[in-house]
Amino acid sequence: MARPRTPLLSRQLIRDTTLRMIDEHGLGDVSMRRIATELGVRAPSLYTHYPTKDALLDDIGNLIADDVDVSGFETGDWREALRAWARSYRAALAAHPNMVPYLASSPGTRPGALDRADAVHGGLTRAGWPPRTATLIGASVKYIVLGAAIASFAGGFRGDRDTYDDRYPHLADAHRLAERAAEIDHDSFELALETFLVGLEPQFAALGGSR
Repeated sequence: MARPRTPLLSRQLIRDTTLRMIDEHGLGDVSMRRIATELGVRAPSLYTHYPTKDALLDDIGNLIADDVDVSGFETGDWREALRAWARSYRAALAAHPNMVPYLASSPGTRPGALDRADAVHGGLTRAGWPPRTATLIGASVKYIVLGAAIASFAGGFRGDRDTYDDRYPHLADAHRLAERAAEIDHDSFELALETFLVGLEPQFAALGGSR
């Protein structure tokens, strides 16, 4: 029997192909029709596996979330658990930056996101944080991570020194930022995260918590 000329469709093939297209071309340029064309099939074939484009994007979101580490909230110290969660979360988004707008806008509907939110909230409340404060801590960490993932601060500066010299005297070295963007963005994220954690300590001590 002759082999099929196109690969048999599966959810994994559709999902992986779509994620590759998003990584290469951006979220706005990807439609079910274009995904079908990339796979060599007709668009209605995709709907057998995914009823809507949002369902497909949600599945991709769950795939990306698999790389986010919340295991420390089970038994570990809440501070280290927050560090591991924030750092792995940032790394997962950095691997697929074109998905960040979608992931930021629909976190409360994906099973993967809800599983991790449940783990974070459960770990914080077991450590002694009141439920409302645990919610605020989780939200604050996500703000830090998403802010770091949306765009590069250092990468937004031009490499032309003349742009800053005269009119912006305090930005005389700003032209050097772009070439060190990865380092500066990483260190800025770490500064925000560590400063936030340090700021939580007095609140935790007031609750009777301990190191």
